[in-house]
Amino acid sequence: MPLKKKRQHRHLPALILLVIAEGPVHGGAVHTALVRRTPGFKVDTAAIYRTLQALEAEGEVESSWDTLGTGPARKVYRLTPAGWDKLAIWKTDIEYRVALLQNFLSDYDRIAHSRPRASD
Repeated sequence: MPLKKKRQHRHLPALILLVIAEGPVHGGAVHTALVRRTPGFKVDTAAIYRTLQALEAEGEVESSWDTLGTGPARKVYRLTPAGWDKLAIWKTDIEYRVALLQNFLSDYDRIAHSRPRASD
């Protein structure tokens, strides 16, 4: 029986910073990139915009208004040096978590064969 899935967005700031690291982008394009890159990852645009506001308040992204295109002006986000530093911290954190999970999987595979069966 699979565990009940929770909608956790602990790594949403990291994912957003990674999208912005590729170049200036507006919030709607961040959402599009996240949906495209991470199938099954469900996040609403409101969470993305709240996270963008927090990243901007923390100095990790900066924004400006793009008024050159057709349609309404769009707020375009760019990574700051502090954002690059934070992205590196996220990378280290995620590598650590992946290693912990890989250890769990390896240990499980090693001991699963000794699991008592219902018929035992």
